[in-house]
Amino acid sequence: MAVLPAAMTLLDAAKLGDDGAFEVLLQPLLEPGYRLAGGMLQDHQAAQDAVQEAAFKAWRKLRQLRDGSEMRPWFLGIVANECRSVRRSRWSSVVKVLQPAQSEANPADSVVRGIELRNALRALDEKKRLALVLHWYLDLPLDEIATITGSSVHAVEGQVQRGIHELRQRLEEHRG
Repeated sequence: MAVLPAAMTLLDAAKLGDDGAFEVLLQPLLEPGYRLAGGMLQDHQAAQDAVQEAAFKAWRKLRQLRDGSEMRPWFLGIVANECRSVRRSRWSSVVKVLQPAQSEANPADSVVRGIELRNALRALDEKKRLALVLHWYLDLPLDEIATITGSSVHAVEGQVQRGIHELRQRLEEHRG
């Protein structure tokens, strides 16, 4: 890393092309980004690919980050957009068809409940799923979720509440 003027921040240095500064800024965001992608895509490999692509896009678009903005909601927004792109892609549906069938052995109840929950989450519309994943998987506050999604806090509150209600309904229908 080059010697920087004292008044220059890490973000300023990264915006000027300092790869080391960008790595320092990005490193703590990769794990939450992966948890978000995992929750949205429900596929380990697709989540890794989405975060990798999001990191590349963040590096390319770093100069677009407004002064005074925080990098975490900005980066998680890029991850969320990448997950949307993956889900819309033709290959996403092909991969689902080609996945091997699950074993018919009697799995533990907790495993079955986890699968039921993932299926119910997958069935939610994208906005509710994103709000729930950000809130429950990443434990983000509603105002930060609003920043990431470009929504109001009130809209995010509604998406979380409706998403929880819909998840409960789906799980009850599946069990009943």
